[in-house]
Amino acid sequence: MNIRVVLKNLGLVLVVLGAMLLFPLAWSLAVSDGAAISFIVPILLAGIVGALLWFRLPTPQRSITLREGLALVTCTWIAAALLGALPYTLSHALPHYVDAFFEAMSGFTTTGATVFASLDGQPQSILLWRNYSQWLGGMGIITFFVALFPMFGVGAAHLFDAEMPGPHPERLRTRIRATAQALWMLYVSFSLAEFLLLFVGGRLPAFDALNITFGTMPTGGFLHLTDSMAAYGDNTFVTIVVTVFMLAAGINFALYYFIIKRGQRGTLLGDPEFRLYISIFLVASVVIAADLIHAGGTSLSEAAKLATFQVASVQTTTGFATADFNLWPSLSRGILVVLMIIGASAGSTGGGLKVVRVLVVMKYAYRQVIAAFSPRSVIPLRVGGEPIPEGTVSAIVGMAILYILTLVGGFLVMSAHGLDTLTAFTSVAATVGNVGPGLAAVGPIGNYAFIPDTGKLFLSLCMLVGRLEFVTVIALVSPAFWRWR
Repeated sequence: MNIRVVLKNLGLVLVVLGAMLLFPLAWSLAVSDGAAISFIVPILLAGIVGALLWFRLPTPQRSITLREGLALVTCTWIAAALLGALPYTLSHALPHYVDAFFEAMSGFTTTGATVFASLDGQPQSILLWRNYSQWLGGMGIITFFVALFPMFGVGAAHLFDAEMPGPHPERLRTRIRATAQALWMLYVSFSLAEFLLLFVGGRLPAFDALNITFGTMPTGGFLHLTDSMAAYGDNTFVTIVVTVFMLAAGINFALYYFIIKRGQRGTLLGDPEFRLYISIFLVASVVIAADLIHAGGTSLSEAAKLATFQVASVQTTTGFATADFNLWPSLSRGILVVLMIIGASAGSTGGGLKVVRVLVVMKYAYRQVIAAFSPRSVIPLRVGGEPIPEGTVSAIVGMAILYILTLVGGFLVMSAHGLDTLTAFTSVAATVGNVGPGLAAVGPIGNYAFIPDTGKLFLSLCMLVGRLEFVTVIALVSPAFWRWR
């Protein structure tokens, strides 16, 4: 691997990341909130460092290799968090840089875990940057660069595969760049539709509608209000719109492309992952609603409203909250933890293990049961009537095992930091799954500020590993990976 190739392209990434800070800077200047310098400094820093790397590093004229693509993707996300933390620190919203880094990583990875105890009194532009950063990370930072710049060539495929979530990033067009552009167009279109519905139909201020949209479509969960979506609990229209768009963001975006661009109307209902995804949502909503009613004090309509919103929020790994589900009955909380682990669909902006992987693992387990009493049987695994190659099955089962091992290992690490059992486990499940809020001390009305710096850095790594799905990040610790050539 040629490290100069990685650094040169990282320079271009830094320049564009700096340019993305112009939006909150313009907002700061427009509302005169006094935080403009907090954006000017990182913009200049990113521009100078990025330009030096891009123009000064001589590199061979060739496409990016697989190893260089993996390194560039991981380094891009780390650089984005390092740069994105500066506005928090410079504005004194989060004076401690580790806290700022945690918040920035949580934003870009669309996790939604926060160290803010309260957002009251923070400059509007800082709150906007906090939400805007998760929107940028939702469809993928590198995917945006692939869509924008043609110079990556055939190496764009390595970048796309390394960043897009799911066992098989769907290629909608022959050229990877066209696929990235199509995904971003869909993403922007959905975002614009939600904003207009909230702004016009919900009669929300533009700032509120914009921040809710920035939190919903990337399934991020950050909001500009300390009470999260509970602040809009009386606005049924807003709650319904957000619920629908959370569920929409948790669906494989390739399905939308096939429906809109190719007119394949039966694609959605014919997709086995979509059917399981909706089934999980419906069953979990009904059971939790019944559990809330059984526990007493909750009417049928209120239980249905609370259950559907929280199930959609946790299942899609958005992390919005309209209630403190930390106080719900044990069965309801247990279901939410399971949903944190399962997550949304492959090819969506949601996190977690992914529904299609759960489906394949279930079929794989069933096949092992059949093999126990019929060892000579040859049973191909099929999803949607199509056989899955054994190499893909092994990769999915391996990913599931790696996911579980990460949860167990992370639980032990956080337990070593003095956290109680429930807090330790759900803090890891919520960050690896890019959910945000967990249970106990890191519940929906809690935060991560009390965790020691080493714990915050570890959970930041969990967010990154979860967002890039393990292999992209873990490959970088191999000595052979960094061999110069």
